[in-house]
Amino acid sequence: MSSPTDQDPDFPPLVMTFAASDPSGGAGIQADILTLASMGCHPLSVLTAITVQDTMGVEALQAIDADWVADQARCLLEDMPIDAFKIGALGSVENIAAIAEILSDYPDVPLVLDPVLASGRGDELANDEMLHAMRELLLPQTTILTPNSLEARRLADTDDEEEPSLSVCAQRLVEIGCEFVLITGTHESTPQVMNTLYGKNGVVRTDTWQRLPGTYHGSGCTLASAIAAMLANGLELPEAVREAQDYTWHTLQKAYRPGMGQMLPDRLFWAREEEAEPRVEDPAPPQASNLHRH
Repeated sequence: MSSPTDQDPDFPPLVMTFAASDPSGGAGIQADILTLASMGCHPLSVLTAITVQDTMGVEALQAIDADWVADQARCLLEDMPIDAFKIGALGSVENIAAIAEILSDYPDVPLVLDPVLASGRGDELANDEMLHAMRELLLPQTTILTPNSLEARRLADTDDEEEPSLSVCAQRLVEIGCEFVLITGTHESTPQVMNTLYGKNGVVRTDTWQRLPGTYHGSGCTLASAIAAMLANGLELPEAVREAQDYTWHTLQKAYRPGMGQMLPDRLFWAREEEAEPRVEDPAPPQASNLHRH
């Protein structure tokens, strides 16, 4: 029997995202779906939790039963070939264990882990038990971890009496098992935002971006999903990281504020450009047919 791949080699890359629902559409699984589709991928979504939230913060979170999480994923994985995994908010220790077990069956598929530990307002989304489970079960399977500086310091769990440097945190996270760690500098007091990609041999690349005014709901989800999309499209990891940062920065530059809280990234900014045709210096969004073949 021929597989779907044999029948249609030109269908878009397929990316599976595990994340919580955000009814505002700013973050969570809705942000993942918008980003992946905007970058030429077909998103497959596995819901880990439902939330009560708006652009100001998270009021409540209810984790989905771990068996339901596993069944959602297994059903899709038995039907379609996956080009990349992306993980966001997980909801419970049981969900972490269930997802880790599933991912262990797909060691050759890149995994992008966005460790969502708190909302932009500071609402706690992962307790110490969940942090321990992430370190033990997910980090050793992770291709690239995408923490901000606050998350990197919490996840690294170093024994330093003083606050560890981000390079020390990255080294610790790589030692735990991550292949690469991209630490974003949005929360650091620097004139520009510096994002640094680390690997087993230290710094792989550092990218500097203009610091934009305001605060944004879902920027981390957008960046991690964009990296997953670029990996699924066939880019090497350092280049995928660069392209994803560029896309994310433009979504923030074009962000809008529909509510009373944070601004929302415009993940379809390219569809609202003034020109009917893209400028030479602003290439059109990547198309799967140009970048990827199954």
